[in-house]
Amino acid sequence: MLRLYDHRTGRAEPLPAGRGLRVQVLGGAGRRVLVVTDLLRRVAERAGRHVQVVSTSPSPQDDWSDYNVAPFEVLDTPISDADVQVSGDGGTGGDALTLSVPRETGEWAAADALSVRLAMLEVPYREPLELSDPRVTQAAERLSRWRGAVAEWATAPGRPMNREYATEAEAALADDLDSPAALAVLDRLAADPDVAPGAKLETFIHLDLVLALGLVSAIGTA
Repeated sequence: MLRLYDHRTGRAEPLPAGRGLRVQVLGGAGRRVLVVTDLLRRVAERAGRHVQVVSTSPSPQDDWSDYNVAPFEVLDTPISDADVQVSGDGGTGGDALTLSVPRETGEWAAADALSVRLAMLEVPYREPLELSDPRVTQAAERLSRWRGAVAEWATAPGRPMNREYATEAEAALADDLDSPAALAVLDRLAADPDVAPGAKLETFIHLDLVLALGLVSAIGTA
């Protein structure tokens, strides 16, 4: 069950029950807000929810697609019955459940947008994030290692995914979008000598449908 931090109670709470989920991005959204909202959408959809994401402040289309963020539905005026609101300016949306996502700060050289997405996911979404060249470079190196490993595993005999690791990562993401913990699961899985390469491959592919880091992009390039 997906639980999100609720400023009204000061703890993580289950989302309202139902098949649908309406998510509204409030004004002043930066790239990090887009990435966190996209992660929320993917986690909720993995749990069987039909998610509608709306915004009154569209961002350039390139910002969305390069970061593997699907476009939001852009409206002229805010909706009053959103189940979850996502704010990038520190606001709490009054009585609505609101994810307050501090804007990313800092400057970094041009880089693979998915490396920047990873750098954002490496920090809990409620904490401040400064994106410096060293942080983005480290994320790019981590992503490159994973992509290289996935490409290597793709040449091994096929195996079912490892349900234990997949469940642990999914549980972390369902617990207030704890992406750092989910990413740590990938590191441990990659280093586990007791899991067959084919099982590692299938588990990475399964989890990347939520993390959206392009982990299969190096398959067949060697």
